[in-house]
Amino acid sequence: MAHGLPSPGGPPPLGPEGFDWTAWSADPVVVSGLALLGGAYLAATLWRRRLDPEARVEPVRAVSFACAMMVLLGSLTGPLHDLADYYLFSAHMVQHLLLAFAMPPLLLHGIPAWMARPLLRHPAVLRAGRGLTRPSGAFAAFNLVLVAWHLPPLYNLAMEAHPVHIAQHLMIMAASVLLWWPLLSPTRDLPRAPYPVLLLYLFIVGLPMVVVSIFITMADSVLYPYYAAAPRVWTALSPHADQRLGGLIMWIPGGLAFLVAISVVFFRWQAAGADDVAVAAAETTHVR
Repeated sequence: MAHGLPSPGGPPPLGPEGFDWTAWSADPVVVSGLALLGGAYLAATLWRRRLDPEARVEPVRAVSFACAMMVLLGSLTGPLHDLADYYLFSAHMVQHLLLAFAMPPLLLHGIPAWMARPLLRHPAVLRAGRGLTRPSGAFAAFNLVLVAWHLPPLYNLAMEAHPVHIAQHLMIMAASVLLWWPLLSPTRDLPRAPYPVLLLYLFIVGLPMVVVSIFITMADSVLYPYYAAAPRVWTALSPHADQRLGGLIMWIPGGLAFLVAISVVFFRWQAAGADDVAVAAAETTHVR
């Protein structure tokens, strides 16, 4: 066994053989949430004609949505979940990267326009969506959530109180969907940003995350005592070294994700002839 049941006093002890990489624990909250989300997607697909008489199933989008669900399942259950929740700050940063940079693009690409439009029928929802999904709104929402939840008081509270930890993950996932919306919006009601705006947006949106990761990496003391009290999965990886590794994981792979996105946007803009008007028309036509 990798561990016993969680205790209020901190992470559970490791078994006599150390961490069990084959154990797969499934949180009922996670499984229920994924079942509801997958069921809603399937129901909308089966009864798509009621939503839009011209709606059609696109296999690529369905596969993308399924991949997003698999990323969520792998991130929030199983060995990675156990390492992140009980033992290693660095594993928690890997988990957060998957929730912020892998799942949202797959999810947005997997949702067709005819499925997204009914969610925006209420004027108040549409008005709020337009504010949150424009680059300035997405920048503010993502970075406010990311910075706040990595401040030691809130982060330590999330590690000690499971309901707060659930709220942390839900807020990070929601803010990350907003982060990628200006780039991958599935509907013209909340349109994608023009390529030049996207280039500037992607260049600056990750800067607060870099500042936080540098702060974590360079800290002289352990910022998150929960992990300092955790049993050591690897004796060579001290709590301070684990914290520095976690900061580097947020810093380098997270920064590379934005660099890749900038490169993709730039080359797509050049392929469109760098014509802002034509680009905007093409994007609107693409999101049907």
